[in-house]
Amino acid sequence: MIYLSQMLGNPVYDLDGEKIGKVNDLGIATGEVFPRVTALAVEGPGKTPLMISWRKYVDSFDDDKVQLKVVATDIRFSYLQPNEVLVARDLLNKQIVDTRGLRVVRVNDLKLSDTSSSQLRLLGAEVGVRGLLRSISPGFERVVLKISRALGKPIPEKIIAWNYMDLLDRDLSNVKLSVSHKTLDDMHPADIADILERLDPRLRGQVFAQLDDEQASETMAEFDDDAMAAEIMGDMEETDASRMLSEMDPDDAAELVSELDYDKAEKLLRLMGVKEQKAIRQLLGYREDTAGRIMTSEVVSLPEDATAADAVEKLRNLEDDFETVYYIYLTDEDGRLSGVVTLKALAIANPTDRLSAIAIDDDLITASPDEDQEDVAEDIAKYNLVALPVVDDNKRLLGIVTVDDALDVLEDEHAEDLRVAGATTSDSDGHRSLEGLVWLMRNEAGFFFWMVGAAALATFFSPTLGAANALLLTTSLPVAVIAASDAASYATSSFLEYDPDDEDAPSTLGFVLKGLGLGIVFSALVGLVGMALATSALGNAVGALAATSKGVSAAVVSILISFISIPVYLTVLRKRDEKNLETSGMTLSLVAMTIALVVFAVVCCILLGVWGA
Repeated sequence: MIYLSQMLGNPVYDLDGEKIGKVNDLGIATGEVFPRVTALAVEGPGKTPLMISWRKYVDSFDDDKVQLKVVATDIRFSYLQPNEVLVARDLLNKQIVDTRGLRVVRVNDLKLSDTSSSQLRLLGAEVGVRGLLRSISPGFERVVLKISRALGKPIPEKIIAWNYMDLLDRDLSNVKLSVSHKTLDDMHPADIADILERLDPRLRGQVFAQLDDEQASETMAEFDDDAMAAEIMGDMEETDASRMLSEMDPDDAAELVSELDYDKAEKLLRLMGVKEQKAIRQLLGYREDTAGRIMTSEVVSLPEDATAADAVEKLRNLEDDFETVYYIYLTDEDGRLSGVVTLKALAIANPTDRLSAIAIDDDLITASPDEDQEDVAEDIAKYNLVALPVVDDNKRLLGIVTVDDALDVLEDEHAEDLRVAGATTSDSDGHRSLEGLVWLMRNEAGFFFWMVGAAALATFFSPTLGAANALLLTTSLPVAVIAASDAASYATSSFLEYDPDDEDAPSTLGFVLKGLGLGIVFSALVGLVGMALATSALGNAVGALAATSKGVSAAVVSILISFISIPVYLTVLRKRDEKNLETSGMTLSLVAMTIALVVFAVVCCILLGVWGA
């Protein structure tokens, strides 16, 4: 087995041993389950790009070089064929869809299999930490693997087979990947929406544009982020966007329209049919976060004296895109809700049976359009309903809130509760450290007083330090505290979302490396800014540099301890959970921040020689 990262940059020699260039890329024929390498892209003298046939000219290869079977003067250059792609250019470091795991991943390396001395086949994409480590250095990867095995935490390969990969770049959308390939066209709209939300913005619109009208409308309704869905719609042609809104259920369309600016929303609504436009405008008339805003007006209702045969006939005549039917609602002579017929009762009734005779009419559970959506969702869960009728003050039926919308409401409320409790639902790639820096800048006044207090303590323990240098010493303290909070939040999120043996859990090592790197950069940046200001004001660059370097060093040690402690925090949370003990995410963050403060102070004391160090 060999990896693309091991081949890129290797020298290419002709039959006489003359170097003609270095490996720049490999071309593969895509219409196979495990594609063959068909072309070798070489960077020749003067960085001239060359493309040659792998089968015709490559004699052998290894980790160090590629040997050709002809002399340089006998080489005839070729071109990439329509069914071929260049793996480094088109796959490496690109986002792809794992159609088996239904997730978006980034290709860190590509695994190749040498089926003979001169033939290579692509097995799949490496999307785990090992690919990242190998891209830094194969030696570094080996060292990390040995350490992880010694700690009893081996790092496995994460390979996605070629026939489970879907390319997202529009320029490659016409490439047939393999004979058994599964694409986005075969996925459920909810899975497509989940994938789109994880894509880079540049790719998101491109992939969405490849969906047909039905797929697009169903996928748009499944977005968790309404603002993101509105952004995609805002980039569409108005006629296309209006047509897609007409295909959506009224409640989903109203939610999406509410995210658009007024002028854009009005244009789209005016382009719609009168019936669809009226339904959406009625829903938009209700306040946000109410039953009226999330209900659908597509309801099957019949008079009390209608028969089971009448109900079946009405169901047969419904349009294909009608909201899913759970119940048939009965109304009296004044149009008031009087009963509910379940589909089970309708299925076993005689055709001549009156609906009023098989209806549930006692203790009907209803909601008003102004009722809070969370209360409505909780009622649906409490009474085991799949839909809840919404009525006005005169008990006239306005619409229904369906169970899928109720689940969305409860999920949103759960996420909000987690944020209040101190957990985070953000990604696990260390990007919250960047958000932490923004938070740091926005709260600089509070941190200034914090730093002044810490500087006062430093001056007390080391009177010769001086107030200015003491203040410089503590400039990196807020970054260390924020990093500690991020580490605790990551542990809390991992505990809530993943089991200990879950293979899909994000790599703690990857988060540690990224978070540590960002923390060190931010510490140095803040320290250097403080040093520059102090040098300008005091004119003592040497003293400012000495104080700043001690502060940055203390922050780096503190950040390192915080991120290394993530497995410890996870273990504590799981042990307490086994004992049915609750642990607040906020409490864990406070503990982590306290530890960071203590570590920062101890390192500063050591560097200042307070204990004779």
